[in-house]
Amino acid sequence: MKLFEARPTFFAFLLGHILAMEVLAWLVIYLLGSGWGPSILATLIMAVSQAQSWYLQHDLGHASVFRKSWWNNLAQQFVMGQLKGFSAHWWNFRHFQHHAKPNIFSKDPDVTLAPVFLLGESSVEYGRKKRRYLPYNHQHLYFFLIGPPLLTLVNFEVENLAYMLVCMQWRDLLWAASFYSRFFLSYLPFYSVSGVLLLFVAVRVLESHWFVWITQMNHIPKEIGHEKHRDWASSQLAATCNVESSLFMDWFSGHLNFQIEHHPCSPSRPSLFPAMPRHNYHRVAPLVQALCAKHGLVYEVKPFLTALVDIVGSLKKSGNVWLEAYLQQ
Repeated sequence: MKLFEARPTFFAFLLGHILAMEVLAWLVIYLLGSGWGPSILATLIMAVSQAQSWYLQHDLGHASVFRKSWWNNLAQQFVMGQLKGFSAHWWNFRHFQHHAKPNIFSKDPDVTLAPVFLLGESSVEYGRKKRRYLPYNHQHLYFFLIGPPLLTLVNFEVENLAYMLVCMQWRDLLWAASFYSRFFLSYLPFYSVSGVLLLFVAVRVLESHWFVWITQMNHIPKEIGHEKHRDWASSQLAATCNVESSLFMDWFSGHLNFQIEHHPCSPSRPSLFPAMPRHNYHRVAPLVQALCAKHGLVYEVKPFLTALVDIVGSLKKSGNVWLEAYLQQ
């Protein structure tokens, strides 16, 4: 079936349409001026480009594009550094922890969000210990204010810079500097310094919304807690689910709607599916589904809107659990 062979044309298209959108955004300002209308249009185009860059660097980080790891590493540094302004090593450090222990506190950084948000078992623990740093019973509401808007703009920017400095990733720092240099030099002829900063912030906020909703729709509504020491497949499937596929959804989510196929599902080969090119997920999905049915494992697939609503519902449920435990004598 050649499930582990990447199609060069697929990934060439991904990189091509990312670069084309970066150029198009600049041409919009160059040709139409820096008024509100062209600026908003350029911001939207750049946000799409930035979101798609997340997905492409993710593919490269999993070594699913080129046959040689060296080429994947170099290409990821280019996409993550020059096109996004982040460190590829920082991303891999975070992301590989997530894959090893998804939805496990202190081992998966994607769900270790306390004391800002309480998820799963942390809700009961904070409630019983009478910890109330924030009104957690309303976290499903303030999530909209500080979750999707600020993750990339604030949390990732600070954490990424700290990682590069502490771990002395000077090459990544130079790659990131090349992104900011290019961005500011490209738009300073049309805006003031504050105007370029505003443009940058607007792009980051929009891409942050996209990133948060897509990456969390498969995980936050699932089981979150401490290590259960289960077998590999069970622990992976308990922490993730799929979202219904379509041509648009596959592109919009970077094929992260196939999280069950993306996360390892074979105890004997724990690195099997993350290295598979994502354009083959739909081909392997029936095999994975049959394997899950054979061993009594739940293979969950949700509609897209249901998956989004479940994020908020999960936060609300965890907040209510915290409040109940907090009020107990």
